[in-house]
Amino acid sequence: MTDLSQTIAPKSDQLNADDLIGGPRTITVTKVSQMRETDQPIAVYFEGDGGKPYKPGKSMRRVLVRVWGKDGAAYAGRRMTLYRDDTVMFGGVAVGGIRISHMSDIDQSVTIPLTVTRASRKPFTVRPLPAERGPSGGKPNGEDTRTKLLRIAREKAALGHADLDDWLDRLSAGQRAVVDEIQAELCDIAADADDRPPPEDNSFPGFAPADEEVA
Repeated sequence: MTDLSQTIAPKSDQLNADDLIGGPRTITVTKVSQMRETDQPIAVYFEGDGGKPYKPGKSMRRVLVRVWGKDGAAYAGRRMTLYRDDTVMFGGVAVGGIRISHMSDIDQSVTIPLTVTRASRKPFTVRPLPAERGPSGGKPNGEDTRTKLLRIAREKAALGHADLDDWLDRLSAGQRAVVDEIQAELCDIAADADDRPPPEDNSFPGFAPADEEVA
C-alpha cells in the first residue's frame, strides 16, 4: 500500500485538521503542557507526535475538562480519537477543525452543550474508547503492554537517572526501542528527580515497586 496521506500533511508545529483528512486518529497522551499563546494555551503531546502536539481549541478544552477533569498531568497514558470536522467555522467560513469523538477512562457517553455561535449552543457527544487489545489479540484488559511499558518508564524516571538506567539495562531490544521514543521526556523527568531533595520515605508521587515487570 502506498499511503498518500503522508504526502499532504501541512508543515506546522502542531497537529492540524488537514493531518486528519485521511481519517480519524487515536492518540495516547504522554503529557500536557502550558503554552504562552493566549488562543492556544494548552499543548497535548502524544506517542508518535513528531513534535506536532495537539493544541485543542476552547470547545475541545471544555470537553477535556468535563470528561477527564482539570488536572492535565493525569491525562498521561489516556487515549482519545481525533477527527476532522469540516463544519468548523472561522470568520464565517467553514475551514474545518479537530474534534474528539471517543475518550478512554469513561464508562458511558458524555454529552456537553458547546457554543456554536454567540446565540446558539449545540450538544456534543463523546463516546467511550475501548481498551486496546493486547498483542495476542485477547480481550481488552485496561492496559496494553506498550502503555504499561511507557508508564513504568516514566515511574522509573521519576526516581532519578540511576534507577532509570538500571531498569533500562534489563529491557529487551524490542522494549528498549519503544521506550526510546520518549527518551527526551524521560531524561527531563529524571533530571527533575535528581534535583529534588531526598524524600524521607518512598511515599511520593511516581514511586513504583522495584519488582514490577513488563509483560
